[in-house]
Amino acid sequence: MSEKCCETDQKGNLKNSLQTKLPTGKDETVKVSDNGETDPDEEEEEHDEGETGWKSHWPLLSALAILVVMLTLEYGFKIVPKFPVNLIIYAISYLLAGYKVLNLAFRKAIRFDFFNEFFLMSVATIGAFSIGSYSEGVAVMVFYSIGEWFQDAAVERAKRSIKALLDIRPDEVTVLRNGSATTVNPSDVQIDEIIQVKAGEKVALDGELSSEIGSFNTAALTGESKPDTKRSGEQVLAGMINLDKVVEVKVKSLFRDSKLSKILEMVQDATARKSQTQLFISRFAKIYTPIVFALALAVCLLPYFFVHPYVFTTWFYRALVFLVISCPCALVVSIPLGYFGGIGLASRNGILFKGSNFLDVVTKVTTVVMDKTGTLTKGVFNVQEVVAEGMDKNELVRIAAAIESNSTHPIAKAIVIYAGEAAKTIKADGVEEISGHGLKGIVDGKTILAGNTKLLKKFNILYPPSVESLIDTVVVVAVDGKYAGHITIADEVKEDSKQAIEDMKAIGIKPVMLSGDKQEVVTKVARSIGIENAYGDLLPEGKVEKVQSLKNFGEHIAFVGDGVNDAPVVALADAGIAMGGLGSDATIETADIVIQNDQPSKIVSAIRIGKITRSVVWQNIILAMTVKVIVLGLGAGGVATLWEAVIADVGVALLAILNAVRIQRMKI
Repeated sequence: MSEKCCETDQKGNLKNSLQTKLPTGKDETVKVSDNGETDPDEEEEEHDEGETGWKSHWPLLSALAILVVMLTLEYGFKIVPKFPVNLIIYAISYLLAGYKVLNLAFRKAIRFDFFNEFFLMSVATIGAFSIGSYSEGVAVMVFYSIGEWFQDAAVERAKRSIKALLDIRPDEVTVLRNGSATTVNPSDVQIDEIIQVKAGEKVALDGELSSEIGSFNTAALTGESKPDTKRSGEQVLAGMINLDKVVEVKVKSLFRDSKLSKILEMVQDATARKSQTQLFISRFAKIYTPIVFALALAVCLLPYFFVHPYVFTTWFYRALVFLVISCPCALVVSIPLGYFGGIGLASRNGILFKGSNFLDVVTKVTTVVMDKTGTLTKGVFNVQEVVAEGMDKNELVRIAAAIESNSTHPIAKAIVIYAGEAAKTIKADGVEEISGHGLKGIVDGKTILAGNTKLLKKFNILYPPSVESLIDTVVVVAVDGKYAGHITIADEVKEDSKQAIEDMKAIGIKPVMLSGDKQEVVTKVARSIGIENAYGDLLPEGKVEKVQSLKNFGEHIAFVGDGVNDAPVVALADAGIAMGGLGSDATIETADIVIQNDQPSKIVSAIRIGKITRSVVWQNIILAMTVKVIVLGLGAGGVATLWEAVIADVGVALLAILNAVRIQRMKI
């Protein structure tokens, strides 16, 4: 059975007809076959479908009603219409149920494409009519079409779960121009323009908050509905929902370049990347279907040489049973649907798989290698401890903040933020930067030094030797040539980092930490969260070497990082994971999986989703193949009839589809 025909619009066309709002802001439908070309049969079928729901299926429902009436008359009341009346009635029912299948089979046949389920079903049912098995021929077509209907419904449900994510961008935005508010399309807004977002509205474009403060729901981007408070100058992203008063946002990227647009592109592209299992089934179907036709022909003709008396109609009927049960619909539909469900489940949990192939890759991971800063830690420096000598701690912080407010260094900003309003009560005069050492200035008429220990050494100021042994970053402060105390600053560990490491160990995965930070800091963080293998003082090439050495020992590696310098090692790993959909664009582009909410615990969630998806897919493969082999044998032996064949085929397909659909309802 050809790969192309397996994914026609009758099957829901999992990857080819996903209608989305593309980054242009316009609705477009892209239909591409596996070889990159459009399939004219699929295109025509798309246009022919028209309405959806019960109303569009009235011919099939009419055919089912006729079949039920005829079977009731024949088996309930023993009333059998004579020929040709029975043929005419069954033929009408057959055409009502199967005209689309017959049409597709014919269009493919004239292009010499015979090995597909439409041609297979057409041959089997017309063959049944040719030997007088009218009711069975109609039943095969009716139940096959009903199975297709249920398959379409299941696929549409899966597509809607993905498309719900694709519909979260606003179609219009309020922009402030020439002192007045104007409603325009988001794609018409330029960088540095100010947009206005009312309470309950979604932010349409990435930018910086111009208002003093705002509260936002970030669930669209992170999967977490916990409100996030933003202050003036902080980043606000498209897809966030304003929870409070009207706020203003200064646009910093065009509509097509927003983080959300890139995320939506990732989800859209993910449905087109096939897993190894899907590719195997597609290749298998191409070989399987011609073999089935050959075997059916053998079942019909070979007994002529071995069975006496040979009755052609008997063996022809058995061959028809063989054809019906051999249809690989359950495999061809349920497997992509399973992976589609896995991608949807991950998206709802703030995890983006860039293809179903990566759902398979994460199931093989044995070692998770993680960057420290921004992955296991928050990547934001905070004051950890204040030690004052000869003055009050608050006073030490106040004068240090007065000096540090003249610097843009992250450590300086951490001290200013920690001081809060106290930093605004005084100003430092004559502040000068001493490169590589720190700052010098005048506060309240006193000479203040704030920097590293080298700064105090430069001015021959004595300080306690214990300061040198501190692991965290230290800012020492001197007042009028005398040591006054120090402030320790460190990057905070994320709340769920320790739990993430425990979860990894619980499922047999080895955690490893790599960082460019000094080894003492790396060791301290590693011990606090339970990592035994941690390496510091690494340049980007050093991280690459470490990961390569692990791969050389046969480990399947997932690398998790968030910075630009992590992109090379993310590309090297078996599974590259970008921590934070809001992180480095370079890393996100390189990664195979994107965790949007910065939570390390989602690493294990991604692995679990991959394993759940793979388990369900293989359940479907085993179920379908087992039932088909059994019924194929029974059909060839004359035990199974066309009734058993179609019930087994449709039944297995529906069970497999229901099994695949349940992935979308699972909780991780």
